[in-house]
Amino acid sequence: MRNALQAIAKPIRQLRAARNFKRLVENPDRLEEVFNLSDRSLDPRVLSRLVTELSVHERGRRALTERRRLPRYDLADLARLPQESLGQEFAAHMARNQLDPAAIPTLPGQSEAEFIRAHLYETHDIWHAVVGFATDVAGELGLQGFYMAQIRGPLPPIILAAGLLNTAFGASAEFHPRMAAITDGWQAGVRAEPLFGVDWDDHWGRPLCEVRRELGLPVDGVSAEWRRAPSKRDPRLLRSS
Repeated sequence: MRNALQAIAKPIRQLRAARNFKRLVENPDRLEEVFNLSDRSLDPRVLSRLVTELSVHERGRRALTERRRLPRYDLADLARLPQESLGQEFAAHMARNQLDPAAIPTLPGQSEAEFIRAHLYETHDIWHAVVGFATDVAGELGLQGFYMAQIRGPLPPIILAAGLLNTAFGASAEFHPRMAAITDGWQAGVRAEPLFGVDWDDHWGRPLCEVRRELGLPVDGVSAEWRRAPSKRDPRLLRSS
């Protein structure tokens, strides 16, 4: 009976995931669809594999053992930290993009598998600020490229696929900045130290450039802004747009 229910549940979950994917293609800014896709793509089998892979690195192994959660923070308090510190820059990033930490769900994290999802959810905005990507579609796709280089889960390629389909059928003018961001994100993710398991609250008061340097990130952050002017690049690229 249990096997029969599982057999029925799987195609239902896949159909719902397909519907979420379609909505994300239509509007890449729909955060709720990302959450829904995450719920339906990170099944127990995938999470078990991620536990094994993330345990290879010492930081990831420690994080999965201790399962330390990010303590609640006050953006006003972080904004009062020294100029160019991680905390001050993160608070500015959140204010600049009108982001509310409360919009990110607080998930349970008792088991290793649960902790992976919870930790990635609650540190997503910090990764944006530390890696250096904006929160527009290009910046989000760039960060997904970074995720894909660091964590071999199914969600980043799914989001990238949705973003590229949206680019192809509804936002062709954004081809260059989006592809540049994805490329830069992937390359930065390959070169950087693993960010999974960093205890960010231990570093709020430190200079952001110093934190980036220790993690193998560009000290000024990853940015594809210069690629927004393709006329300054190889003229052969213009013929593809």
